[in-house]
Amino acid sequence: MREKDSDLTALENAETAAAEGGSVETAETPAAEVQGEEAAVGRAEFEQLKGEYEQLKKERDTLLDRLARLQAEFENARKRAEKEKADFKDFAVGSVVEQFLPVLDNFELALKSTGSLEQLRAGVELIVKQMEEILRGLQVQPVATVGEEFDPRHHEAMGSVEREDMPDQHVAEEVRRGYRLREKLLRPALVRVVSNPKQTSE
Repeated sequence: MREKDSDLTALENAETAAAEGGSVETAETPAAEVQGEEAAVGRAEFEQLKGEYEQLKKERDTLLDRLARLQAEFENARKRAEKEKADFKDFAVGSVVEQFLPVLDNFELALKSTGSLEQLRAGVELIVKQMEEILRGLQVQPVATVGEEFDPRHHEAMGSVEREDMPDQHVAEEVRRGYRLREKLLRPALVRVVSNPKQTSE
């Protein structure tokens, strides 16, 4: 009799709660089941984030590998360029030195010569001509000086000389010859410049 009363009371309470708009917690939807569903959703999100993390990690490792390869290729290219530059420089220097070796041989022969002073002078003059021919072959030309108008781009003044037979501010003497390689100045000519008192006083 008591069991029937308790069942009846429970049913009445459920109907009252339903009428008031409340929720009825039955044995089919306990709180533990709700918590289990929330835990399942959390695990799914965790697995998704873990998958994204692994993907990003894999992409990062791939990029780092590519970067390392590019750095290695760049370093190898730099070393090759330096070696090619050094080889070209050695080739250029070697080809020039090879042309001057006969000149050095002739200087040594002149030093060993037992001829007169005039013969030694004539031999040195021939060696100078030989060197000038080699320089011309290398496109190296002397800077024009005596009689030319002083040009600070090609001449370096070592002083002035008073002369009335030459125009003012022209080169009177060459102290040391200057040279240019095609249009590039290798060294300026050291000169003395004319100071013509007739022209300066006018």
